[in-house]
Amino acid sequence: MRAAARGVAWTTEERLHLTLKFLGEQPEHAVASVSDALGRLTPAHAPMPLRLAGFGAFPNLRTPRIVWLGVDNHAKLELLHHDVERACADLGFELDGRAFRPHITVGRVRDRLAPGVARDLATAARQVEYTGMVQVATVDLMASELLQGGPRYTVLAAMPLGGE
Repeated sequence: MRAAARGVAWTTEERLHLTLKFLGEQPEHAVASVSDALGRLTPAHAPMPLRLAGFGAFPNLRTPRIVWLGVDNHAKLELLHHDVERACADLGFELDGRAFRPHITVGRVRDRLAPGVARDLATAARQVEYTGMVQVATVDLMASELLQGGPRYTVLAAMPLGGE
């Protein structure tokens, strides 16, 4: 896929993650209340395997802005997402009204791709037959700092999943 679409800024392995809730820029004192709220809900959620498969783009492969690796949205992940949304709403954060579409961002398009390049990317995405599994054991509260070379993510708090 890299060869097919040179206009995509590809994500490095250490930056790969699944976002359950994006909070945007927040004051430093919000870290404690958010991590406390998440720490209260994670013990009720069991660690879970997630199946990774399929590539796509937002809004679509004809005009990609975000290139993603798909994550199967099974009931355990959906419930965890719901509980994270609810806990954040209880703290005053806005509920996200969009459907939860779990994915891992693998690339970003800064400038619109030429139609031929977008077509090549779509063709390459359909030809990749990747399937993988990853075990999720924590919910991490992350800070994202935008730098010239791409974002830098820092784990502010890690809440272990616990219950069955």
